[in-house]
Amino acid sequence: MYSRIIGTGSYLPEKILTNHDLEQTVDTNDEWIRSRTGITQRHIAASDQSASDLAFNASQKALEMAKINADEIDLIIVATTTPDMLFPSTACILQEKLGISGCPAFDVQAVCSGFVYALATADMFIRAGKYRNALVVGSEIYSNIVDWSDRTTCVLFGDGAGAVVLSQSEQPGILSSHLHANGSYSKVLSVPGKICDGVIQGNPYINMEGNTVFKFAVKVLAEVAHEAIAENNLQPSDIDWLIPHQANIRIIRSTAKKLGLPMEKVVTTVEKHGNTSAASVPLALDIAVRDGRIKPDQYVLLEGVGGGFTWGAALLRW
Repeated sequence: MYSRIIGTGSYLPEKILTNHDLEQTVDTNDEWIRSRTGITQRHIAASDQSASDLAFNASQKALEMAKINADEIDLIIVATTTPDMLFPSTACILQEKLGISGCPAFDVQAVCSGFVYALATADMFIRAGKYRNALVVGSEIYSNIVDWSDRTTCVLFGDGAGAVVLSQSEQPGILSSHLHANGSYSKVLSVPGKICDGVIQGNPYINMEGNTVFKFAVKVLAEVAHEAIAENNLQPSDIDWLIPHQANIRIIRSTAKKLGLPMEKVVTTVEKHGNTSAASVPLALDIAVRDGRIKPDQYVLLEGVGGGFTWGAALLRW
C-alpha cells in the first residue's frame, strides 16, 4: 500500500506588505532586503483571521482538486507554529470548520519542517492501512509573533497556508521520507516567551541567530536531499523539481548548487511570500502543480529546515 497526493491547495491573505512599506516603519530599505533574502513582499493576515481560517481556505481548494468531499477525509494533520490557541489543536478547529467529525485530528510542531514531518506521518498511517484519505496542511500567521521593530526578523516572514490530500494508492507516490532533529540548537531559532499565571514571561517574539541558521540550513538541506536521492537509487540529475523551504533565496541557491541542480529545476516563491514557515513548501507545491510545471511521473523533492533544529525531506513520484 502506498500514498499519493491527489489534490493541492493554498491560500494567501489579501493584505500585501512590501519592502517599501517596511521602509516607513523600520530602519531598512528594499535593496537591502532583496539582496540578502530575495524577498520583495509578504502577505499579512487580517486581525480577525486565525491559522485555522487560512487552513480551511487552502483545504477547500485541495479537496476540490482531489474531487472528494470533506466527509471522505479520515485523518487531519496540521503543521503550525502559530496555532489558534494553546488547545484544542488547530486541526480539531479545522475539522469543525470543514463540517466533519470522528476522524483523528492533531497538530505537528516542527516549525519550518512541519509540513514535511506531517506529510511523512500521514504517509506512514496510510501505508499501514489505517486510513484512506488524509488532509495534510501547513498554516501559519507569523505576523503575530514578529517584532515589527526588529529589522533583522520582521522583513523575513509572512502568513499563508498550503494543503494536500494524500490518498491510498497501489502505485508509489511518496517514495520515502527522512526526518531529523538536533535539540542542542534549540536556542538559536526560537520564540522563548511563555504564559504563566496569565502573564507573558520572556520574549514572545522570534529570536534568531541569522548566521548560524544560514550555515546549518545549507548543510542539512543538501545532506537530507542526498539521503533521499540515495535511498531511492537515483542521482541528483534525476530530480525534476526541488521544492525547498522558502526561507531565503541565498539558502535555496546554495542548496541547489550543492546538489548540482540548475535553478530552473527549483520552485521558488520566497520573493512574493517571504518565509511562511510550515506553509512554505505546500504553498510552493500548489503553485507549481497549478501552473503545470509539475507533470505525471516526475520526481519531486520536498525539504525543510526549521527551529529545533528540525529538518527533513520527502521524495515523490508525481
